Amino acid sequence: MNSLERLNIALSHKEPDRIPYDLAGTTVTGINKKAFVRAMEYRGLSTVYEKKGIDPIQQIVTPIEDTLRLLKSDTRRIGSRRIPDYEKIVTVKDGALELTDNWGCLWKMDESKDFYFNQFTFPLEQFSSIDEGLQNYRFPDVVTYSDLIRSDLSGQAKNIHDCGVIADRNCAGLTETSLRLRGYQNWYLDTMIDPAGVEKLLDLILEYKFNYWDLLIDWLIENNLQHRVSVVSECDDLGTQTSTLLEPEYLRTTIIPRFGLLWSHIKRRLPHVKIFMHTCGSVRELLPDLIEAGLDILNPVQFTAVNMELKGLKKDFGNDLVFWGGGVDTQSTLKNASPKYVKDEVKKIIDIMAPGGGFVYAPVHNIQEDVPPENFWAMWDTLQEYGKY
Repeated sequence: MNSLERLNIALSHKEPDRIPYDLAGTTVTGINKKAFVRAMEYRGLSTVYEKKGIDPIQQIVTPIEDTLRLLKSDTRRIGSRRIPDYEKIVTVKDGALELTDNWGCLWKMDESKDFYFNQFTFPLEQFSSIDEGLQNYRFPDVVTYSDLIRSDLSGQAKNIHDCGVIADRNCAGLTETSLRLRGYQNWYLDTMIDPAGVEKLLDLILEYKFNYWDLLIDWLIENNLQHRVSVVSECDDLGTQTSTLLEPEYLRTTIIPRFGLLWSHIKRRLPHVKIFMHTCGSVRELLPDLIEAGLDILNPVQFTAVNMELKGLKKDFGNDLVFWGGGVDTQSTLKNASPKYVKDEVKKIIDIMAPGGGFVYAPVHNIQEDVPPENFWAMWDTLQEYGKY
């Protein structure tokens, strides 16, 4: 059974020969650059990764094809890099890397102490309202980067072979992008005192996403690759560790319907694909609404958050959702525990999530810089040993 077959069987809620494994198939199921290098050095393997990093802000890299094959990753990503012109715009200032992205946000990273870039400016923060800000702000245009995006897609397509292909997003979610533009304090206040402004901004971000997905789908069709894509990946962190990001009813009426419009549009153009959404935190009570809006796949399955216990999720939503992630806790276990503890947790989770299919193995979010190589390999070895049906 090849990777494409394995993934598609799992997506249809059936059991393949083994649990599909995703490493670097999206910008939220990857590995930090330093963690990757240390893990590969630990076993004397190549530390080479693709020069064009898919997400330099998170310092996430894509291992070269030979390494992905060696690591038995069943997935390959097709999609824009988070910052298509990163190499041209990143500079060094006062000993730190610095860049201003296409949204006008300034990011900085001191490689001696930071794990990733941190945001320093919020383009609409200085204005008294969203409307005033938008009057003084040039919204980004996907067309500006269309040649770079198409070039990246052409390079990525060379490595899809017999793997499951994920068409991945080009920017953060509706709430995340709003927060990065308006600033956290302002935007949360706006949801209460300026709901019309909030919705105007959301609709502009949504239009940007529509334009990106149309560009990507057009390229797939032009290259006769539309049927090679199994999954379309979007995101928006709608939860915190203990609750939803905002009141559930607000998310149900303001955020989720907009994703429903986007997913419906994508499925009209690619009827066979499954919709993947990355949303961290405690989101259990939103799952029925997300399913109704068209969601097929939940990631990262953050089981340490409130009400996200795995047995309950599998029991209540396992017929409707594929669980892509939740393979090991990255915040604590993968970072701090012993290799034996990692192994035991992975085995326990496989026992819960694997039966009946509908499970793609990945940790809870990206493998971060502070994950010891011993723990990476404890996770990987256990999956290879116990991930067979």
